[in-house]
Amino acid sequence: MIHPPHPQAILFDLDGTLIDSAPDLGAAADKMRIERGLPSLDDALYRPMAGAGARGMLEVAFGLTPDHPQYEEYREEFLSNYERAMTVRSSIFEGVPELIQALQAKGLVWGVVTNKHQRFTIPLTKQIPLFDSAKAVVSGDTTPHAKPHPAPLLEAARLLGLPPEVCWYVGDDERDIVAGKAARMPTVAAHYGYLGSQADVLHWGADHVIQSPLALLALLP
Repeated sequence: MIHPPHPQAILFDLDGTLIDSAPDLGAAADKMRIERGLPSLDDALYRPMAGAGARGMLEVAFGLTPDHPQYEEYREEFLSNYERAMTVRSSIFEGVPELIQALQAKGLVWGVVTNKHQRFTIPLTKQIPLFDSAKAVVSGDTTPHAKPHPAPLLEAARLLGLPPEVCWYVGDDERDIVAGKAARMPTVAAHYGYLGSQADVLHWGADHVIQSPLALLALLP
């Protein structure tokens, strides 16, 4: 087992790690089905693909993949639906507020690194008071590259004024762990997240795996 250095900051993925946005993502795609005279799909069908955003939701709702000639048209309609209702049914995962409070009590700063574009990240985080204390919020289009490229994580470390090695990264997708390792950050796999619940997380190569948000505290000095 690798023993990461004591952290000075904890960075988190957003969807599937801090917030459960699957209900609103699924609803945005399901609205498109209903408007086309198709039956509504159960939330449970959308949930495992929530981490893939528009691509995942359109694949579930219509079997559409990015190579389909109508994909971009459907994608923009989906994004417009989601943009209008990002926080209707979404919620913060149980234990996350207490986790953030405990991190701050330990003198740690925290931030968010997500592949969600700023078009959604900024208004969403402004609507949820939890994020008022985040010291860095990096979106999928903040840098020229999104995860699994390390650039967004390195940008977060730069914004915090810290070397990457003392920033831990927590995420529920393998790309989060790949990005964290490439950025030389200790990594924590959130097994409670969307892909975490469906994948063999132990093969991602994370330094640690947690089954709930508050389990992170047991890893900290």
